[in-house]
Amino acid sequence: MTALLSIAGVSKRYGALKVTDDVTLSVDTGETLGILGPNGAGKTTLFNLISGDVRADRGTITFAGSDISAVPAYRRCRAGIGRSYQVPQPYGAMTVFENCLVAATFGAELSEHEAYPLCVDVLDKTGLLKKANELAGGLPLLDRKRLELARALSTRPQLLLLDEIAGGLTEHEAAVLVGEIKAIKAQGVTMIWIEHVVHALLAVADRLLVLNFGAVLAEGKPLDVLENPEVKRVYMGLEA
Repeated sequence: MTALLSIAGVSKRYGALKVTDDVTLSVDTGETLGILGPNGAGKTTLFNLISGDVRADRGTITFAGSDISAVPAYRRCRAGIGRSYQVPQPYGAMTVFENCLVAATFGAELSEHEAYPLCVDVLDKTGLLKKANELAGGLPLLDRKRLELARALSTRPQLLLLDEIAGGLTEHEAAVLVGEIKAIKAQGVTMIWIEHVVHALLAVADRLLVLNFGAVLAEGKPLDVLENPEVKRVYMGLEA
């Protein structure tokens, strides 16, 4: 397998607080990497570093064979890195379709002629097509999460970053969303998924990585990682 994303020795601090501490990881093309960690472990900061929302203090980020460490966020998006946010951030006064259209035209640099069929296809795959003309600001939580996914997909990502997309959903809603994410994975999209809903993550992830205090605590096959005594102690609050 070929690594689509490689991160080498990446660190980020805010004053005396080191939020990402010498993180090194890689994600192969077509793979889904799940990320676990307690609150404040640096998970979302890691996503911000990958997407370009935040610049690393040191270390290298390589995507599709190119060093993108100094590349701005909009160019990373256009290069193929799409993301969702933990708290949905739709354009509330726009329709669901218009939200995807913005992502496709600005994020993927498509013409409207190219963007329209893409947005229709994405909304169909995320269960939102029947709500395409509804205002995004009035959507219930599951559909707001779906719209986060749809907007990210509308940028035509090679790498999809999902930040706690199942958070706050009922068990049934999470199961529906997991089914949609599985279908996206089956199309060959590479994913990194931060999640606290462990059973949702286990349904999709090929590999797990656990962060603690900004550093990698454990990495490997999902069940092996969950059986790690340090992971049980730090993440689950269990003594081995």
